[in-house]
Amino acid sequence: MVREITAIKAQKHNRQRVNIYLDGTFAFGLSRFVAGWLEVGRKLTDAEIKKLQEDDSYEVAFQKALQFINYRPRSIDETRRRLLKKGFSEEVVETTIVKLQERNWLNDLEFAQLWIENRNTFRPRSARLLTQELRLKGVADDTIQQALDKFGGDENELAYQAGIKKAKQCHDETKLDFLKKVGSFLGRRGFHYGIVKPTVERLWKEFASSESERLHNTEKME
Repeated sequence: MVREITAIKAQKHNRQRVNIYLDGTFAFGLSRFVAGWLEVGRKLTDAEIKKLQEDDSYEVAFQKALQFINYRPRSIDETRRRLLKKGFSEEVVETTIVKLQERNWLNDLEFAQLWIENRNTFRPRSARLLTQELRLKGVADDTIQQALDKFGGDENELAYQAGIKKAKQCHDETKLDFLKKVGSFLGRRGFHYGIVKPTVERLWKEFASSESERLHNTEKME
């Protein structure tokens, strides 16, 4: 069957898409990119119509993926799951993923690097916990290790940076309570005992012991 394009109208709520009318009746929507070569009066076969709709599906998936990764960095697996959730076929999703990788807009090593650097700057944690987080994002273990080797940093210093805020909050605690609370906090950040113990002692000396001594001396004077 051959059908004639009788109108091409911009969509009201999305100016990047147009509605295609065939033989006087609305038939389907297309992105402007896919519909660029169409014109009123052109006749389309069933095969051409099917190809247009397939091309549109790929274009829509690509634009959806761009919106997703432009909001913040994403892993390949996050992007794949997002597109599948939106209802795109596996073939469309995989083609889109490949296209993004070819442009280096999806790169798990760069994603892991940014994730690690962001955590180290704002919420330091252990390499073990970083590994768990990145695994949940679908990043492969060898990629995670490569990123940690290059951008992971010194765990003793990371533990210290992670504990500063908590140490300040606990500065007026007894030493036992201070060690317990700050140590537990660092444990939840994934640091093992061999790092937690000396770090908490260091934080106690720098942020709490002097304050405790001052308060103790004040009480004696009173």
